[in-house]
Amino acid sequence: MASTPRIVIIGAGIVGTNLADELVARGWNNITVLDQGPLNMPGGSTSHAPGLVFQTNPSKTMASFAKYTVEKLLSLTEDGVSCFNQVGGLEVATTETRLADLKRKLGYASSWGIEGRILSSAECKELYPLLNDENILGGLHVPSDGLASAARAVQLLIKRTEAAGVKYRGSTTVTGIEQSGRRVTGVETSEGVIPADIVISCAGFWGAKIGAMIGMAVPLLPLAHQYVKTTAVPQLSGRNELPNGATLPILRHQDQDLYYREHGERYGIGSYAHRPMPVDVDTLGTYAPETVSEHNMPSRLDFTLEDFLPAWEASKQILPGLAESEIEDGFNGIFSFTPDGGPLLGESKELDGFYVAEAVWVTHSAGVAKAMAELLTTGKSETDLGECDITRFEDVQLTPEYVNETSQQNFVEIYDVLHPLQPKLSPRNLRVSPFHARHKELGAFFLESGGWERPYWFESNAALLKEMPAEWLPPARDAWSNMFSSPIAAAEAWKTRTAVAMYDMTPLKRLEVSGPGALKLLQELTTADLDKKPGAVTYTLLLDHAGGVRSDITVARLSEDTFQLGANGNIDTAYFTRAARHQTQSGSASDWVQVRDTTGGTCCIGLWGPLARDLVARVSDDDFSNDGLKYFRAKSVVIGGVPVTAMRLSYVGELGWELYTSADNGQRLWDALWQAGQPFGVIAAGRAAFSSLRLEKGYRSWGTDMTTEHDPYEAGLGFAVKMAKESFIGKGALEGRTEEGSARRLRCLTIDDGRSIVLGKEPVFYKEQAVGYVTSAAYGYTVAKPIAYAYLPATVAVGDSVEIEYFGRRITATVSEEPLYDPKMTRLRG
Repeated sequence: MASTPRIVIIGAGIVGTNLADELVARGWNNITVLDQGPLNMPGGSTSHAPGLVFQTNPSKTMASFAKYTVEKLLSLTEDGVSCFNQVGGLEVATTETRLADLKRKLGYASSWGIEGRILSSAECKELYPLLNDENILGGLHVPSDGLASAARAVQLLIKRTEAAGVKYRGSTTVTGIEQSGRRVTGVETSEGVIPADIVISCAGFWGAKIGAMIGMAVPLLPLAHQYVKTTAVPQLSGRNELPNGATLPILRHQDQDLYYREHGERYGIGSYAHRPMPVDVDTLGTYAPETVSEHNMPSRLDFTLEDFLPAWEASKQILPGLAESEIEDGFNGIFSFTPDGGPLLGESKELDGFYVAEAVWVTHSAGVAKAMAELLTTGKSETDLGECDITRFEDVQLTPEYVNETSQQNFVEIYDVLHPLQPKLSPRNLRVSPFHARHKELGAFFLESGGWERPYWFESNAALLKEMPAEWLPPARDAWSNMFSSPIAAAEAWKTRTAVAMYDMTPLKRLEVSGPGALKLLQELTTADLDKKPGAVTYTLLLDHAGGVRSDITVARLSEDTFQLGANGNIDTAYFTRAARHQTQSGSASDWVQVRDTTGGTCCIGLWGPLARDLVARVSDDDFSNDGLKYFRAKSVVIGGVPVTAMRLSYVGELGWELYTSADNGQRLWDALWQAGQPFGVIAAGRAAFSSLRLEKGYRSWGTDMTTEHDPYEAGLGFAVKMAKESFIGKGALEGRTEEGSARRLRCLTIDDGRSIVLGKEPVFYKEQAVGYVTSAAYGYTVAKPIAYAYLPATVAVGDSVEIEYFGRRITATVSEEPLYDPKMTRLRG
C-alpha cells in the first residue's frame, strides 16, 4: 500500500478517534493519535458527556453533522450492541413562545431531511408517562434522536483503527509544534518529537493551549456545566434491563434550561440554569494515569450544590417522580463554548498543515470527523464548512476579552428563543464607520455583525411614511417577522427607487491585492477573465476544486498591479493570503504578490437612485455621465474636495456608485453628499431596505443563496464563469455542466397572499413532498409582495405552485421569473 501523509491527531476523544477512523476508511494509513490522558479514559469532555443527541438545528451544516453521527454510532457495534440507543427525542413547551419555537424547529427538521412531529400535551404524556403534563402545551418529537455511548464508541473506534494500523499513544503530553518555512513538520511531546506532514488538534477545551503553540488564537472558552444522577426513582423501576439503560425518549425542558435521560432506575439531569463558570485549564493540574476514573478526571470539577438547587426544584415539577429520590452524585463538567456557538474547523492561517477540530460536542462528532477527513483527503468537505471555519472571526473577535464575554453569553442563551436578527447587547460599538455620528443623529437602529454597527433603518425617515404612495406601504407582519423590523424600510426603499439614498457599505470586506504577481494569482483563483485594462470591475466567483462556490467577489483593477476586492469576510482574507504566500514562496520575483485587508482604514458610501447623477454633479467636476463612467467601471474622482475611488456598481438595482475613500476623509465625504442632496430629497437608508431591493433584483448573497454545496449553474451564476479561460480552480469539475442540466436550481418565489413574510430556512413543499428550503427572503416593497428564494428540483418550473411551511402553517407561493425588477437593466445602465 502506498504511504500517505504522516498524520498526527492530538486528542483521543470522540472527535479524534472518529477522525482517525474516517481517514482509515479513505485509505490513509500513516496516523498517530496522542492524548495526555490514559486511552481507556482520557479525561476530556467525552469521558463524562451524557450523550444526548438532538439533531434538529437552525444550521443545515450542524444538522448534517448530527445526522451522520447518529448513522455512524448506530453502525458501530460490538456483540450486537450499537453505540447509539435510538429512543427518540422530546422537547416540551410550557409557554406559547416555546411552542411556536418548536413549530419553527420542526420546519428546520423538514428542511434538513429529519423526520419529526408536533405533539399535543396529551400525546407528550402518552409518549412520556412520567411527565407532569399540567403545564405542557405541546412538544416536538424526533424519533431518530437518542443517546450516544460516547466513551464506549471511543474504545471501539480505537480497537478498529488500531487493527488498521493507527498508532495510539496515551499519557503523552504535547509540548510544542515543530515547523519549517511556515509548514508543520512535527509534534513535540514529553516522549520526543513525532514527525508529521499534517497535524489536527482535537484537544477539546485544551485546544486554545495547543493553538497558542503556533501563535494561533483559538477562540474557545472552557465552561463548567452541571450534571447530576439521582438515586433510584420508583417510577423507573423495572423499565430497563441494563443498569445504565434507557427506554424513554431523551427529554429537553428548555423553558427551564434543563434536559433529562435515564440511567437505568436513576435519572441524569443536565442544567444550563446556573451562572457561567469559566475554567482556567492551567489550574486543572495533571492526573496520574492510574488515578483517572469516572469520578476523578480533569474535566470533572467539584459539584456546587447551591447552583443546582433551583434546577432540582424545577425538575421535580416536570417529573413528579423525582420527589421520591435525591441527588446521589453531581459534578461540574467542562465543555467548550465559542463566541458564536459554532465549532472551530479547518486549517490555520498561520501554519500550513496545522488543522483544528475544536469546540465539537458528541452530537456532531462523527459528522465533523467525516467533514475533516474529506477536507484532508480531497480538499473539500461535502458539507459546507463556512459557518464553522476557524478563520471566520475578525481580529477583534479573537481577543480574550471578546471570547470570554461572548462565550459566556452563549452559555446563558443556549436554550433561549432567539430571533435570526437577535443582536448582542454587549459588547457593542467595537467597530463603527466614519459615518456613525451622522447615523446616530438620524436615529439609526443598529444591529451588529462581525463587530460592526450596521444601521437597519433611520427614525428620521418615519415622516416619509405619510408622503409615500399607498401602494408602497407594506402589510402588517406577524409578531415574529416583525421583530427587528420597521415599516420605515419601505420609505427608504421608495426613496431609493424614486430619488436618491446613501447607504453605508463600510462593513463589507475590502482587500487590496498588489504586486507583479497579482493578476496571475487572481486569474487562477477566480472564474472570470480579469486580464482587462485598469478601471475594469468584474463580478466573479471563487470555487473549490469540486466546483462548489466558496465565495463571490467583485474585482476592480485600479492599476496594472493593484486590484481592490470586495469580499465576503475573513475566510476570503485567509484564502487569498495563503495562496499569495504560496505563489510568492514558490515563484520568481515576478510572482511576488501581497494581500492587505484595507477595510478598517477605508470606508464606502453606496449612492444610488435615479437622481444620484444630479446630486453628484453639484459636488464634483468629474464626468459621471454614462460615457464618463460606464457600468462596472471604476475611476479616481474628487467629490467635495475628497479623493474618491468611484465604482459604477449597484446591489440595489438603481443608478449609482460605490464611493470609496480613506476613513479619515469619510465624514467629510458624507457631509458633502448629504448637503448637496437636500434639493433632491436625499435620505440615509439602511440594511433592511437594502436586503429587499437586492432580492427584487435577484442578486445572490454568499452563505445563504449559495455555498460550497452549490455549483454556479445551480445558483444561477453561470454568467460569471468563463470556461474559455485557460485555467482556474474548479474548472475541471464544471466541464459539461450547464444551468439547464442542473438537477436543482435556485428559484424565485413570490408569496400568493401578498402579505405572509418568511425569514429563511423554511421547508418548501411541492405536491406534498419537502423538496427544498428557503435561502433568502424579504418583503419586496417595489413589487408589493413577499419574496423568497429556494433551491428546488429542476422539475419544478416557473409558474408552478409550491408551499412554504412557516410555524406549522402552509403558505402558497408561485415560482416566478427573475429578476422581478428591471429585468432589462435599463435602470442600472442608463
